[in-house]
Amino acid sequence: MQIRVPPLGESITEATISRWLKREGEAVNIGDTLIELETDKITVEVPAMAGGVLARRSKLEGDVVKVNELLGDVDESGVATEAAAVAVVAAPAVAAPAFAPASAATAAEVRAAPSAMRLAAELGMDLSKVTGTGRGGVVSTPDVIVAMSAPTATPPASAPVAPPPAGSAADRSPSATAPGVRETRETMSTRRKRIAENLLQAQHATAHLTTFNEIDMSAITALRERTKERVEKEHGLKLSFMPFFAKAACLALRAFPTVNAQVDGDAILYKHYVNLGIAVASDAGLVVPNVKDADRKGILDLQRDIAALAKTARDGKLTMEDLTGGSFTVTNGGVFGSLLSTPIINFPQVAILGLHKTQDRPVAVSGKVEIRPMMYIALSYDHRVIDGQQAVLFLVKVKELMEDPASMLIE
Repeated sequence: MQIRVPPLGESITEATISRWLKREGEAVNIGDTLIELETDKITVEVPAMAGGVLARRSKLEGDVVKVNELLGDVDESGVATEAAAVAVVAAPAVAAPAFAPASAATAAEVRAAPSAMRLAAELGMDLSKVTGTGRGGVVSTPDVIVAMSAPTATPPASAPVAPPPAGSAADRSPSATAPGVRETRETMSTRRKRIAENLLQAQHATAHLTTFNEIDMSAITALRERTKERVEKEHGLKLSFMPFFAKAACLALRAFPTVNAQVDGDAILYKHYVNLGIAVASDAGLVVPNVKDADRKGILDLQRDIAALAKTARDGKLTMEDLTGGSFTVTNGGVFGSLLSTPIINFPQVAILGLHKTQDRPVAVSGKVEIRPMMYIALSYDHRVIDGQQAVLFLVKVKELMEDPASMLIE
């Protein structure tokens, strides 16, 4: 049985081999995942359509392959070789004295990036014993590498130490270099190359311009503080500022539909719905899943959908449905401490709203200077479609709604 690259989704023609999960000569059951392919949008698992033995791997990890290209063969009448069986058994024993594999129950409780999970599996490391430094205690690849390098991770002198498999996450990570190495070279993944292409296309194919405003976050902060405990207790949701901005953006788009439009040849395509893209910095790079029909949803539904999409993105489990069809995007650099930026349009959309860090600043209020929590917001837009007046008024509308959140209920 030939293993070939499956259809990858609309407009996607190639992918990068992220990793092989089976060795040549290893037994394969129907449904076993043989290989993981990374596209510019999602990770695709290629399952075995028949049982037998993996007879040949035609491509290596890191190779770029096209749809329907041959990846390898499964011998349906084959028997697993002794060498493959030994390799499979020996692989987790690289550092067995220090890293006992986690139980299924323990593994389910650990929050870790997909690349960290892959590296830990390759090393036979128990992720529950690794301290995560990511947001919310998420274990990242550098955390695994640090734990691997710790004194307790040194196997006995009698135990053979095998290097990580070629093309593994440890081999590719800039943090995994030996002391004293001044430069490393890393081939761009398919996703990183496509991100670069899309950003350049957005800059070259649009009349890119950015306008700014600022929001007094006092009212929305007070509302969130009053309601977040009740919302978490009754709905199991941790209320953030993002759903309020999402709702404000949807209402502003209703008032200024051109901001939600798209250039289609020599015509302008107006969309009477909002599929709201939320930029997420995942372990594999920037992705923009979108909340479908966000304009029809309330604050709590938006919070639930945004949180679910963000988790799915960070777990590397987004589908093509999550990533296609967006009409407008919101990006929040403030979570990383950005005070001001000019976001790049998510082409072929015509505008993107950028949020930033809330910071106490002195402002004039009714003739007096007061310290208020202020946030700069930015709208990058395609001047071919959106006039400066519309862009400015769109931001003013978002500002008004956020500074008087009760008006969102009236709208």
